[in-house]
Amino acid sequence: MMGVKDPNRVMMVQFHQSYSYEDFIMGFRPASTGFELRKGPFYNFCKKAEKDPENDYYFIIDEINRGNISKIFGELFMLIESDKRGATLQLLYSDEQFSVPKNIYIIGMMNTADRSLAMLDYALRRRFAFFELSPAFQTDGFLQYRQEKNNKKFDSLIAIIEKLNMSIENDESLGKGFRIGHSYFCTEKEIDDMWLNAVITYEIIPLLNEYWFDEPSKVSDWEYVMHEAIR
Repeated sequence: MMGVKDPNRVMMVQFHQSYSYEDFIMGFRPASTGFELRKGPFYNFCKKAEKDPENDYYFIIDEINRGNISKIFGELFMLIESDKRGATLQLLYSDEQFSVPKNIYIIGMMNTADRSLAMLDYALRRRFAFFELSPAFQTDGFLQYRQEKNNKKFDSLIAIIEKLNMSIENDESLGKGFRIGHSYFCTEKEIDDMWLNAVITYEIIPLLNEYWFDEPSKVSDWEYVMHEAIR
């Protein structure tokens, strides 16, 4: 998207349940003499981008739906809107007028299959465009990877997984957000029978047991089909 590899113009953080406005923007933190006001990563990144308006900057938030969005963004809800870029607002912990530069792009990543999390805050949802990433079994990169591994049993297993994903997508209690991703099958190791059995037994089957905890026979059927594929 930048057209060049420049890590100085990219920053990444990961949200979690304990992440707060004080971590993200600014807040008081313990110091040797008591408490001091410290700037957070987003504040510092905005100031950095502000000094370089000719270039684009990208702020990446991993697991964006794990944090309390309203608590973390605070008054920045307004400032991150596309038509509010450059507008100033007084920050909670200082008398400073702060703005989010126009050359900052915020990318939030999340796994929609994580049932333990609430849906993304609607106030934040309105401020983002959404792009869905599907399992990449038919992408050029993964097809090339399969050619390099050159393993017929592996190819047979992938064909079964693609059928399994169709079943998951058509399941009313699950849907396409619960499909099995290609990362389960990516390895730098040599793919042999032991590796294939391990992926099925210790990764795919436990996941299916979570998906269909009330339909054990369905899990058993798919387990049989997968093991048959690698015989």
